[in-house]
Amino acid sequence: MEGVVLQSLVFANFLLVFLFNLFTHGFYFSLVASLLATLCLYAFRVYDPESLKNYNEQLVRTTVASVISLLLTLMFTNGAFAHSLENLLLTVVAIPPLNFLWYRIVLKRQPVKRYLVLGDKKEFWHILKEIEEKSFGKIRFAEFLNPSPAKLKAKVDRFDAVLVTDPAYEDLVADLDKSKVEYLPNLVEKTLKRIPVEVAQKFKDYYQVSFENARDDSPAKRILDVFVALVGLVVFSPFMLFIALAILIEDGRPVIFKQKRIGKNGKIFVMLKFRSMRNEEKMRARFVNDEHHRILKIGRFIRPFRMDEILQFVNVLRGEMSVVGPRPEQEEFVRIYEKEIPFYHERHRVKPGITGWAQLMYKYSSSLEEAKEKLSYDLWYVKNRNIFLDLRIVLQTAEAMLWRRGAK
Repeated sequence: MEGVVLQSLVFANFLLVFLFNLFTHGFYFSLVASLLATLCLYAFRVYDPESLKNYNEQLVRTTVASVISLLLTLMFTNGAFAHSLENLLLTVVAIPPLNFLWYRIVLKRQPVKRYLVLGDKKEFWHILKEIEEKSFGKIRFAEFLNPSPAKLKAKVDRFDAVLVTDPAYEDLVADLDKSKVEYLPNLVEKTLKRIPVEVAQKFKDYYQVSFENARDDSPAKRILDVFVALVGLVVFSPFMLFIALAILIEDGRPVIFKQKRIGKNGKIFVMLKFRSMRNEEKMRARFVNDEHHRILKIGRFIRPFRMDEILQFVNVLRGEMSVVGPRPEQEEFVRIYEKEIPFYHERHRVKPGITGWAQLMYKYSSSLEEAKEKLSYDLWYVKNRNIFLDLRIVLQTAEAMLWRRGAK
């Protein structure tokens, strides 16, 4: 239900911008301006529930998105600056209050869905609590039951749905209305957009089949990779020249940092980056958080905006990486994680990426526990990957760079 409500909000924003421009600037400009404005609003997470509930957050994100939209509109409309400026003012003035009111009136009034949970409360309560928080209380786990058929039959009609948290209980819900039965993996993935490792372990058979069927070798993905890589190298070429000169002046050669990383199917490849740290011999792999003392002055500027990663477009053209995918990790860390974290090897079923779902949704990991948490987002991406998800991640990467979120 929430998805439909948010889609209608996106359409309402598009329609507002389109109709405003249609009566003043003609069909072509209206269509281009409204499409670009909507894409930029989406890319900068204006429609995330977390942003909708906070007016200041809504205003800041809408303003940044509108400025980017203005620049793009100028490119596609032969420099219609006055019209583009009017479009920017409209979105900044009208969109935040409209969206904020929409959240207060529509989203916030959605009915609460109460679940009867089949399983041990202690086992998954931390995940269920996260789901309640993520849904802003619209999902509630009202009662837990270590069931017998008689108890389940007596209680089921008091709740909106039954949540199965253990495959062992599948036979108990076989005779229930299928529309009232939901399984933990489905609810977790739909709400949290990640696959916690403990859930994958509990539903091991299901996830093994799902990951075995994962594919990332579609022609559409390769076309997107080549197109984005070529455009990226052209657009960022002036920045690349500046960064290279700055590194050379500050700390000499080499300008390019080369490091072996683990790619698809566990194959080793050489990843390229602009060097952002001083030359220093390392005896072992270390987390970036342990190496702050080595960061160059130019590194302190390019790293938060991920500008040191631009050279990886070359890795993409070589076919070693994709624009979107799990970040490639150092071999030493991979060997540790594969021993300590179940399902870690599944992230290598697809090509590593310059950006990815985990980079958008989670911080840089600097411990085993954080690596486990971050893996949950990579697993969700591997299982649910498609060209539309890749496009979404590409669009929202600009927001992640400006908000300085995610990992290196």
